[in-house]
Amino acid sequence: MMLRNDAIKVGRNDPCPCGSGKKYKRCCLNSKNPKPVNIEKLYQQKYDIRLKHPEDIDGIRTTGQLVMETLDLMEKNIRVGVTTNELNTIAHEFALKNNAVPAPLNYRGFPKSICTSINEVICHGIPENRALKDGDIINVDVTLIYNDYYADASKTYFVGTPGPDAIKIVRVAAESLKEAMKMLAPGNTIGDIGWAIQSYAEGEKCSVVREFVGHGVGLDFHEAPHVPHYGKKGDGIVLVPGMVFTVEPMINLGKAGLFVAGDNWTAITSDRKLSAQFEQTYLITEDGFESLTPYDL
Repeated sequence: MMLRNDAIKVGRNDPCPCGSGKKYKRCCLNSKNPKPVNIEKLYQQKYDIRLKHPEDIDGIRTTGQLVMETLDLMEKNIRVGVTTNELNTIAHEFALKNNAVPAPLNYRGFPKSICTSINEVICHGIPENRALKDGDIINVDVTLIYNDYYADASKTYFVGTPGPDAIKIVRVAAESLKEAMKMLAPGNTIGDIGWAIQSYAEGEKCSVVREFVGHGVGLDFHEAPHVPHYGKKGDGIVLVPGMVFTVEPMINLGKAGLFVAGDNWTAITSDRKLSAQFEQTYLITEDGFESLTPYDL
């Protein structure tokens, strides 16, 4: 693939971009005939990013289809009066029926199979016996493992009839992800993604959560790189084909501040105003991107 001339900045003591494993200064820096750049080895050595091969992509895509079917099940069952524990049971049983494993269950002690984040809960809400009420919004975050491949996605849903604040924050969160998708192309940077989200969300008088970010995924639950939802255009790692990562902007109606509840998981807006999120798993291709967990925004 071709990158901008200044796309990959290599310091004297960085791994040589030829993939030799030697430092740049001891390999190709002063060579009259530098070796071709080995993007896969360079990204592994410099950033700990594992670029995905076609068989990996097929596996992640298949897992992503199960994730999407789970989210469709959630949409069919979200209604006034249903509890988040009931939603968890539906998602858990669907995973087992399809020989998949819910990745959140027992991950660092998380006790449930999905995350259910209601109203002012930003992320990592734990399913419980709380019944949904008319006017609530709820984000359901699903990550599955199937044949050792991971895929991750979330959607925010309305419960009953939404009020104007709910309509606004869900719209801004969805549009923030759409703005991010415009940046998903080889040669752009991770900073471009965050810049696009931040520019749009703050332009709508909302705020972007900084403590939680997107991440590499596919061969493990959380891989390199981190994908912040704020940033400067042109900053950060250059996107190259084979990268697979989530983009999952968490957008607050009020301020960006948060606190984590006593369960050490549930993140809540400091001002108790609404928060919404949409997330998909993306593959960078030779000429753009593919969502491996596609749904309409």
